[in-house]
Amino acid sequence: MDDNEELDYVEEDYYTTLNLPKTATQEEISKAYRNLSRIFHPDKHGNGENKQKAELMFNRTKKAYEVLSDPHQRAIYDSLGVKGLETEGWEIVHRTKTPAEIREEYERLAREREERRLQQKTNPRGNISVHINATDFFSRYDDDYYDTGMLPSIEVSGMSMSQSIEAPLSRTEVATLSGSLHLQNGVGSGNFVLSGKRLINKGWFEVDCGAGNGPVLGAKGSRNLTNRIFLNGGTTFHFRPNAIIPGLSGTIAIQLDKHTLGYLTYNAGLQNSMSTVVERNTEKYHCNVTATLGIPHCYLSASYTRKLLEQGLKLRVALKGGTFGFLSECGAEKKVSKYSSVSATVCVGVPSGVTLKIKIIRSTQTYLFPIHLSEEIIPAAIFYATVTPLLTYFVLKKMLFDPMNEATKQKNIEKVKETNSARMAEKRKEAESAVALMGALYERILKEEQKLQGLVITSALYGRFKDGEHASLEESDDMGFIQSNPFVIDVKIALQCLVKDSQLILYASSKSELPGFYDPCFGEEKQLKIDYEYKNNTYSSVFADLDAVHLPLVANEAT
Repeated sequence: MDDNEELDYVEEDYYTTLNLPKTATQEEISKAYRNLSRIFHPDKHGNGENKQKAELMFNRTKKAYEVLSDPHQRAIYDSLGVKGLETEGWEIVHRTKTPAEIREEYERLAREREERRLQQKTNPRGNISVHINATDFFSRYDDDYYDTGMLPSIEVSGMSMSQSIEAPLSRTEVATLSGSLHLQNGVGSGNFVLSGKRLINKGWFEVDCGAGNGPVLGAKGSRNLTNRIFLNGGTTFHFRPNAIIPGLSGTIAIQLDKHTLGYLTYNAGLQNSMSTVVERNTEKYHCNVTATLGIPHCYLSASYTRKLLEQGLKLRVALKGGTFGFLSECGAEKKVSKYSSVSATVCVGVPSGVTLKIKIIRSTQTYLFPIHLSEEIIPAAIFYATVTPLLTYFVLKKMLFDPMNEATKQKNIEKVKETNSARMAEKRKEAESAVALMGALYERILKEEQKLQGLVITSALYGRFKDGEHASLEESDDMGFIQSNPFVIDVKIALQCLVKDSQLILYASSKSELPGFYDPCFGEEKQLKIDYEYKNNTYSSVFADLDAVHLPLVANEAT
């Protein structure tokens, strides 16, 4: 979709440059820097071309060391990357703060910037709901005096729309203009509300005025009583031709534990009710239990939502029963892009029958389509309400979502390639320079490992492989001629130079930032294929780009 998260500037990974984990100690950072300095220090390479290459690599290594050896710079880099170090104003932060405090401060600032950015993107906010009556599909109404036709009819029985716009007046004051329209079976109504909200100490206060079925005035506010208890309350006055109808509402909320909240709410006015809610929300699930006593209805309800964050999926079930009847819901919400998601919910109840609710969420614009399929519980209606959304989603995903996402991804990749072309060329030059300077170290480590029958890298390829078993630096073109493979590079020398005590350890990050490496196929999945000898046996292993590597894997079968 067009709101895919765009790829950004290619940044340095200082930890990978020094081949260190993010948890590395100051001693480990200093040791890694000293080891690389022995290879790349310009004074060790005379005055020729190699000295220029050494200066290039030494400056890169030195920069990584300077950032990671400074606790304050490292804290900012860990939170915000290279851009965080370049953020104007970071240097004025009190140097007396600990690295953890600096990290927390910049994480907070980053969250605030992201929230402001999202607020600008998502205003105005709106909801559109279209009620569709499709009961004629499953229970046709036969009329002797009216020809119903051969095909079942579908009608729009109602529609509602709401919209709001926020206008910040100052850092503590916000004005909001909102309005809504409702149409049901040819009868319509509407209202608009102008409100002003002001942040105060430990809470906020808001004044509302509007018009709909007569003028409306109201006031409400919120205040934190303690760290675990807060109170919301408000009052409204509905002015009718012959009366003024007051309304009162209040909610007290208590933080029961880290993930659980309890609410007690009272409403009086046009509708009277008292409800108790217990809500628990974690990274993996959200559940809610509600008990309500009111006029005209009393009911109990419970819902459970399972969050599958890696799949961008939420599964929800809910039950509700009371004086109005019984209702059960089962549905799923799928994230289709960064700011968009779709959901489908099957509602089965008495006396409501069977309803399919389709919801499309685009940022904070919501489009809801409740489709009433039958007034009674009919198995066929439940079956089609369950199967149809699934089939529709998979068809749209295959024919619309996936092609659009792939096209946008490729567009972003090309854009970043163009933006970073100079940087990527520099990275390749750095890698070639590093390999050229590793010759003496490579020969020394190779002889030591051969003498000990230790870890000897016989072949190492990095890049895009169609098949890890047949990865090669060469490929055939459409005419059958052999040519170099531009998406694979030889990293045997670079890896052998990282072998210590017959072990090769690489940490879980992109290998493209290691000395002697570069990214031959930016934006695409890469692998690292290593053939090696250990204790007179031959082995072969293939790793994903972000996998950690620890060789030898002597449990592998010899090739």
